[in-house]
Order: sequence, then C-alpha cells, then structure tokens
Amino acid sequence: MELDLVEISPNADPPVCKVIDYQKFLYQQKKKQKEMKAKSVKIVVKEIRFGPHTDEHDYQFKLKHAQRFLDEGAKVKAFVFFKGRTIVYKEDGEVLLLRFAQDLEEFGKVEQLPKLEGKRMTIMVSPKNAKK
Repeated sequence: MELDLVEISPNADPPVCKVIDYQKFLYQQKKKQKEMKAKSVKIVVKEIRFGPHTDEHDYQFKLKHAQRFLDEGAKVKAFVFFKGRTIVYKEDGEVLLLRFAQDLEEFGKVEQLPKLEGKRMTIMVSPKNAKK
C-alpha cells in the first residue's frame, strides 16, 4: 500500500505506532513548525543614547522618540555614555535616566533600573500594552 510504520511516541507503554505515509507526515510537521514561527512575537529593542550633560531640548526630543517606540510596541534601552573623564558625573547620568523613566511611566514600565556597565549606564523600559 506504499505506507510506512511510524513510531509516534516511543516513551509510552506500549510504544505508539501509526501506519501512515512518512513523507506526508514530515511535510505536515514542517508546515506546523513554520506556522508556529510565523505566529511568534518578535521583540524589537530600540536604543537611545544620552551624554551626562544632555540639554533640555535634546532630552525632550529623545523622550518623544522613546514614547513613539513604546507606542509601536518596541522596548527602549536608554543609556548614558561616559567619554573620558565624564565618568566623574555618574550621579548626573543616574538622575537623567531616573527622570527619563519617570517621564515614560504612562507609556511603559521600567524593566531594569540604571546599572553601570563599564562606560555605560543603562536602563530598560518595556511597553505597557503590546501592539496588537
């Protein structure tokens, strides 16, 4: 009949087998995996870079971009980059990031508080409601 004996679950007692067309079985499995992959949500992370002495206008400009990113359903990773001797102003960078998180409170929630990693202090904000 041009059919194959395929073992479906080998761990069951007794093992379960089916008489089916093996090529068709493989095709259907691939099709299911492809559908699952297509339905999975892709997480986008947008980065916004600040300096420790970012001016008010620049801050507002970047804040609007972050709000738009969060509305689109992307995560926002904001960081303060300390160049050379500006590492002395760690407190200013932390205050800037905390203010940024507070201003974005209605658009997203803080996933990670300001954390210093080498010359960068980072914060992660994820959207409150994912894009549908």
